[in-house]
Amino acid sequence: MKLSMKTLANADAGEIEVSDDVFGIEPRGDIVARVVRWQLAKRQAGTHKTQERAEVSVTKTRIGRQKGAGRARHGSANANLFRGGAVAHGPRVRSHAHNLQKKVRRLGMRSALSAKQAGGKLMIIESLALEDAKTKTLKAQLDGLGARSILVVGGAEVDAGFARAARNLTGVDVLPQQGANVFDIMRRDMLIMTRDAVEHLEARLK
Repeated sequence: MKLSMKTLANADAGEIEVSDDVFGIEPRGDIVARVVRWQLAKRQAGTHKTQERAEVSVTKTRIGRQKGAGRARHGSANANLFRGGAVAHGPRVRSHAHNLQKKVRRLGMRSALSAKQAGGKLMIIESLALEDAKTKTLKAQLDGLGARSILVVGGAEVDAGFARAARNLTGVDVLPQQGANVFDIMRRDMLIMTRDAVEHLEARLK
């Protein structure tokens, strides 16, 4: 399929041929959800931890005699029902990551890109080079697009001037082409990609 290319000022800049297999499939919301869950689980730290009975530092002396006190037979103060005792079935340090097949991850990326294209939320530009690399100038150009939140995917290396100008803009994320992922694409309203990023993703997802 052919898509129109624009400038950051939302002016026409010709057309580009893109793959129907990457930007024109029927989006699979269930696959997108699986990929997002995989991404979030993979980056979760998993360092939450509570003390177990062997780790609680309390006296080892018995609380009371075994019989005759009229109370339960407790052997140690580190039980979970005492103040200062251990936590029963508490979290342990572990990895939350799980496996997800490459073909499912690729399908999730194709679905995310196709969903943006179908919804009119995809904009392809020639490059990110700015004549006036200032935050004020870039903000005025992005405001003209009418998007509240934007993900910008550049080439192998993002233009230094553009990255510096976008650094303090709220709701604007900038990634190199190899960093494009389903979670960041779906969490932003509009997706802006350079020609290089489109070619890279097509080669990566075919």
